[in-house]
Amino acid sequence: MHTVLITGTNRGIGHALVEEALRQGAEHVYAGTRVPLTHKDRRVTYLELDVTDQTQIEAAAKTIESLDVLVNNAGFAAYDDLGDRALLERHLAVNLFGPHALTTAFLPQLVEARGAIVNVLSVAALASLPMIPAYSISKAAAFSLTQAQRALLAPQGVRVHAVLTGPTDTEMSRDLDVPKASPESVARAIFDGVSAGDEEIFPDPLSAQLAPGWATGAVKQLERQNAALLSA
Repeated sequence: MHTVLITGTNRGIGHALVEEALRQGAEHVYAGTRVPLTHKDRRVTYLELDVTDQTQIEAAAKTIESLDVLVNNAGFAAYDDLGDRALLERHLAVNLFGPHALTTAFLPQLVEARGAIVNVLSVAALASLPMIPAYSISKAAAFSLTQAQRALLAPQGVRVHAVLTGPTDTEMSRDLDVPKASPESVARAIFDGVSAGDEEIFPDPLSAQLAPGWATGAVKQLERQNAALLSA
């Protein structure tokens, strides 16, 4: 892991991912944020990067000439009841179209490096949380995007990972009254999963309950069957 770009790094899992990338020996970490930040480690370069701003995305793609790992971590979550279409669209803009735009912009660098894309999703992508349905819908769409990217980019040597997080002790889930994993442990598990080549990464105790049998389960088998249609 030489050069890494991580979005949404001002707090929570994103901040922990920056520190873990450094701990695991990354030579250069580009950290996307919407607020000005600095880091004591010279290997970290902060970039002004709103994943819904195409101009900022294109500027970042021109700045970063080579890239081994793209971590699409930036996310948005708000409580709702699906009564506000604009709020649903905001979730989709950040959680679905953001990762799509970043991947598209950085695909030449990732193909050249035979690199990896890491989409930080949620177990809500698999079973909707009714108190945050717009978020759940956007993460389900992003999981489908991840599966499609995996099949389409495999011939170019780019690996695509889905991180299916459970409750994590961040500002996003502060009102959720359940046991939560630390951002640091989740970040460590994410990079360990990438190193191990895990297509789906279950980085916390709750999501890890889904891991046994996942690789041979019906969803994974159907994904592989569908991907094989590309070469049929």
